Amino acid sequence: MFITRTRITAVLAASTAAAALVLAGCSDNDTMSGMDHGASSTPASASAPAARTDFDDADVTFLQMMYPHHAQAVDMAKLVPGHSQNQQLLTLAANVEQAQAPEMQQITGLLQSFGKPAPTAASGHGGHPMPGMMSADQMTALQAASGPDFDRQWLTMMIEHHTGAVTMAETELATGTNIESKNLARNIIDNQRAEIDTMRAMLGQG
Repeated sequence: MFITRTRITAVLAASTAAAALVLAGCSDNDTMSGMDHGASSTPASASAPAARTDFDDADVTFLQMMYPHHAQAVDMAKLVPGHSQNQQLLTLAANVEQAQAPEMQQITGLLQSFGKPAPTAASGHGGHPMPGMMSADQMTALQAASGPDFDRQWLTMMIEHHTGAVTMAETELATGTNIESKNLARNIIDNQRAEIDTMRAMLGQG
């Protein structure tokens, strides 16, 4: 009986130990499972924000048209240092580039936040006419000019270009709904009207 009880005790002890290991394993698995569930829930909590709805088609059209419009103005501004020695024109061109290049970045950010593709200088206007844009022939003629002739052409073209931008911005104020786009339109109107006055004075039209 002693041997039998000893064996029974040993078997019970072994069974108890095995049960403890199984429970511990279950506990570890539960813990790991919990950790896995937590990890898998992280991407869900960091999901992409819902698409914005605080804009209309007029806002999108304005931004898509204004980007290539600004791009051409920046290209025209970059021509000035190599074609003119007029210090007033050099300063004006630098101001145009410094104002419009950041606005192009703002336009890109707004369109992307609306779920629209990033604009490019060559596309994005969807076939809509953009007032004030220079033709390829006009840009070629400007690139070929220098000195006072360049200055005159540049000022004449940029006045037309700015006037077109103001017209587009006024349309946005009248028909758009997005606050950021409308604020951009107001800045364009204020800044470019002031530059139009300066350029007209430089041409002796003031």
